[in-house]
Amino acid sequence: MNKRVKTLVLLFALSIISFQHAFSQNYEFVLDAKKKGAVVQSTMYGLFIEDINFAADGGLYAELVKNRSFDFPQSLMGWNTFGKVDVKNNQPLFNRNPNYLVLSHSGHAHKHTGIENEGYRGMGFQKDASYRFSVWAKSLDTENQKLRIEFINSKNDIIASAELSVDSRDWKKYQVSLTSSATEYKGRLRVFLASKGSVAVEHVSLFPAETYKGRENGLRKDLAEALNDVNPGVFRFPGGCIVEGTDLETRYDWKKSIGPVENRPVNENRWHYTFANRFFPDYYQSYGLGFYEYFLLSEDMGAEPLPIVNVGLACQYQNECCQAHVPVGELDAYVQDALDLIEFANGDINTTWGKVRAEMGHAAPFNLKFIGVGNEQWGEEYVERLAVFTKAIRTKYPEMKIIGSSGPLADGEQFNFLWPEMKKLKVDLVDEHYYKDPEWFKNSATRYDKYDRKGPAVFAGEYACHDHASGKDNNFLSALYEAAFMTGLERNADIVHMCTYAPLLAHVDAWQWKPDMIWFDNLSIVKTPNYYVQQLFAKNKGTNVLSLTMNKQPIAGDNGLYASAVYDKMEKCYIVKIININNGKINVDVALNGLPKDKKLTVSNSFMLQCDNLKLTNSLENPNNITPKPASAVMNNNKLSVEMSGYTFGLYKLYE
Repeated sequence: MNKRVKTLVLLFALSIISFQHAFSQNYEFVLDAKKKGAVVQSTMYGLFIEDINFAADGGLYAELVKNRSFDFPQSLMGWNTFGKVDVKNNQPLFNRNPNYLVLSHSGHAHKHTGIENEGYRGMGFQKDASYRFSVWAKSLDTENQKLRIEFINSKNDIIASAELSVDSRDWKKYQVSLTSSATEYKGRLRVFLASKGSVAVEHVSLFPAETYKGRENGLRKDLAEALNDVNPGVFRFPGGCIVEGTDLETRYDWKKSIGPVENRPVNENRWHYTFANRFFPDYYQSYGLGFYEYFLLSEDMGAEPLPIVNVGLACQYQNECCQAHVPVGELDAYVQDALDLIEFANGDINTTWGKVRAEMGHAAPFNLKFIGVGNEQWGEEYVERLAVFTKAIRTKYPEMKIIGSSGPLADGEQFNFLWPEMKKLKVDLVDEHYYKDPEWFKNSATRYDKYDRKGPAVFAGEYACHDHASGKDNNFLSALYEAAFMTGLERNADIVHMCTYAPLLAHVDAWQWKPDMIWFDNLSIVKTPNYYVQQLFAKNKGTNVLSLTMNKQPIAGDNGLYASAVYDKMEKCYIVKIININNGKINVDVALNGLPKDKKLTVSNSFMLQCDNLKLTNSLENPNNITPKPASAVMNNNKLSVEMSGYTFGLYKLYE
């Protein structure tokens, strides 16, 4: 080998070593294990639901029948009819849902009368699963009438069938159980008149027999369990923009969402025509999933309920100034709605609204502590109305924590105007929203480092990383950058008391907004990488913030690294979260300073999210592309040593 070749070989070898070194850097972190910092609120990580993307009706709410009371503006939307079918509303059974159908015999043995419901982009039936059909009905003849109930698959085959006898000339509720003989994603419900007279039917309903917690007016089990598995500390509902409504008549009215489910009126969902490119004219709210059910779900999950009420403003995006606004001097009914809501949640059974709650089946109070007034409102018109609500709520319920808004954006003119106004009103928390690109999330882990510690506290009420280049897919890039950003929320837990990703749920055949934390079809769900990021933070929020530094500075983006640490008093462990957004491997040593010399820590129950393909997503076909995996680490003389691959979120638990 000549000298020139030897030199080239040596240079090549050195370049390989340099290349490997560049992508296997060593970093030294210091964790102050002695000084326990700010308390991490129990509400720190939670969930927010809005009925967008068919999240409630057609999603979390387990009802399979669309327009079950025939009270959509187009009475038979969602229904096919055959034979002699008439829509009636004289002498209605339910005054707020007045329509019902009369099915009459055609007069010919081979001409059938009946109705068929398409469900929400079809109905999902599981093989061998049971379903509870119910209907309010009455015979219009002296003789009993018969109805035949059938499940139909996408090939028009019958996969379940049952009969029920309508044996009264007065309205009566009838039920029958059906078991599906096959699995079908796009099925339909068919109801035949199987006798020669006439029968009136109202509130035609179909639920899986197995709902979350087994409730009759229940929730879809797999979706509700996925929410519970996040371990949320707070649950914000019911929106969002639907609280505002496209106009005040279509705002979410909580009082219409309680009481007997058959008499909860239909409400136009403000998302059904908001996006012309994702137009769903059949998108209405049945209110079957109402405030009572939301409070129950909060209780089931161990999350603090956080209802949002209308402040007397319709959506400001969709209305010019002063249109669809309640004059400040005419807010009494809206303010009373807020006060009545608190009584509904917390009043004893001798109060007007506490009695309503008890009659619905929950005598004990829900122990409501927080209320949000308004959603993404802005300007002086919001502030002057919020002031009226704040005064009334403080007067009657001085312990109630009030949440105001900083508007729809994370910065800018309205944001800068509203924050000082929120301070003047002395709201307890300010709701900030940011749907931003990956670069913003990457650069915003220090967002709250210099916020005023005198309050109000921060509620990051809606946020998600939008990777526009991918069409805003729930890919690993968005989840990883959200994790990086969330280390800044955790590090500033003294001022950030709540955060909730948004939106929560989306039907794969009926979505208007991306990204979303959980996607679903009529039978299956997929948890996104973003879901797992939220879950890992929520299940490991700890009780106190700890100082974690590199070169005496917070680890918030330098060298593509992000990190935070907490202590958990209950588990008696230190929890370290490290995010590497680089594509190269790194070695991290975390020295725990301040521990007694005789205390030896062990590392276990550690997890990581890692994927070399930042554009990869989880899908219904491949739901486990990106899921938490066990992470390995070494403890030696109270020093945590971690070798991390590129594009990794690692979580390490060190037990005393």
